Amino acid sequence: MGEKVYIIDATNREGVQASRTLIPKLAKTMLNLYLDQMGIRQSEIGFPTLRHEANFINANLELAEEGAIRRLRLAGWLRAKPEDIDLSFANCPRMRHLNISMPTSKNMIRTKFRSAMTWKNIIESLVASVARAKAQGALTIGIGAEDASRTEPVRLAEFALAGKEAGADRFRYSDTVGLDDPLSIYQKMKDLAREINMPIELHCHNDLGMAVALSVAGARGVIDGGVDAYINTVINGYGERSGNCDLVSTLLAISYAPALKESLSLDPVIDLSKAWRLASYASYAFNTPIPINQPGVGANVFAHESGIHVDGMLKDSHSYELYDPADVGRGEPLRVETGRIITTGAYGGLKGFRHVCVKLGIQFSGDEEARKVLNLAQYASLHTQKPLTDDEIRFVAEYPDIAAKIMTVNP
Repeated sequence: MGEKVYIIDATNREGVQASRTLIPKLAKTMLNLYLDQMGIRQSEIGFPTLRHEANFINANLELAEEGAIRRLRLAGWLRAKPEDIDLSFANCPRMRHLNISMPTSKNMIRTKFRSAMTWKNIIESLVASVARAKAQGALTIGIGAEDASRTEPVRLAEFALAGKEAGADRFRYSDTVGLDDPLSIYQKMKDLAREINMPIELHCHNDLGMAVALSVAGARGVIDGGVDAYINTVINGYGERSGNCDLVSTLLAISYAPALKESLSLDPVIDLSKAWRLASYASYAFNTPIPINQPGVGANVFAHESGIHVDGMLKDSHSYELYDPADVGRGEPLRVETGRIITTGAYGGLKGFRHVCVKLGIQFSGDEEARKVLNLAQYASLHTQKPLTDDEIRFVAEYPDIAAKIMTVNP
């Protein structure tokens, strides 16, 4: 089986655009760093057409150029309109990976565009946008069919093949309102993969509680159709309405469900042991607690109390556990200071800051360098409206100039 399943994480786009959620640009950057360490293929970094995203996106692209982000592709999301392509490259000229999208269902075209666009106009705009993006330096382009699950298969194929002929690399199937079911999406994706013969990306919503099931079933259909599959995920299942396909749950399903493990070849560089660190940071950044029963990272995943279960667990942990805490990066005790503690933040001073940095293994050439980083750490604390994590302090100290760009917005 040569075809593989790759992960495109959409937390920095889909996750942050959900109602009542917002995270600062520094936190979005940290998520990219953690996703890179986990071996994720691509991060949908945000919207290059938005001015307030431009400095953040350009700074993250600079991090990739400097080697701080090694494998993770940073992709912008935008509409499949030539003017959006031009604006994106004007704002972020070094961006090389894009996901562009247009509605494809008759219902959505009618309700969103009224009489302004026809199906022919949709195809023409898609083709022109792909060509424009390629001409301006895009290396990979995913083309997204919004509301694909309510679009006729013949239209999906027409849309995908038009984009492919123009130079697109992947077709994104978006179950925009989460109405698909795992049984039908398998066959639908298998048939579509055979017809268009290009990699297919699954973007599934959780309105019926089946986003992970839809994604892995659809991916299996794509693989059985003979092409690579890409699954869109969001950390901790964040996303619009009921959320999207949870990253850790998806990786666990493919890694530990026997039939899926046998039939799906997951991107081999993914390191599931980074899950706990990533999920915990996302929870802190989004100010949203992880549900107690969240697969892999919830507080009760490895907790046991009932007599029969505990008896079995004490004899063999796999009696009632499918995977071990270490498999998802858990098991190490958390150290919490209960005595005297020195912190640094928006109102911290040089002595305290240097004390904290010594404990984190951060060295400065002298007070001048330390004060420069302290000033940034003060801004970072105001920027995040939270105490800085150890990794955030380390990042600001190691990449002070890039950190400054990330936190800068030009109204």
